Order: sequence, then structure tokens, then C-alpha cells
Amino acid sequence: MEKIASLLEGLEFGTVQITVHDSQITQIDRLEKHRLPLKSKQILPLSNQSKSR
Repeated sequence: MEKIASLLEGLEFGTVQITVHDSQITQIDRLEKHRLPLKSKQILPLSNQSKSR
């Protein structure tokens, strides 16, 4: 449990996945995502998106 707690420290956005086999933890994966701020002109309104159908 200490290992899981240490993986959660500092995790702002992301996932901690615990794999269990025969009632034993066999693997712990940490996926961290870094969010970048968007400038307002980078966001397109829905009406400007092209339709491919």
C-alpha cells in the first residue's frame, strides 16, 4: 500500500492501474498526463468544424 500511495503523490492528472492475479498485486502502472493551457484562438466553434460524412 505504501508503493501505491507514493505513486499517487504529485499526480495531478492521470491513472494508477493495479493488476491483480490470484489475489496478489502483480503490477502497478502509472500514467501521468500533462495538461497544456490553450489559447482562446486555438479553440474552434462547432459550426466551423468540417463534416466528413
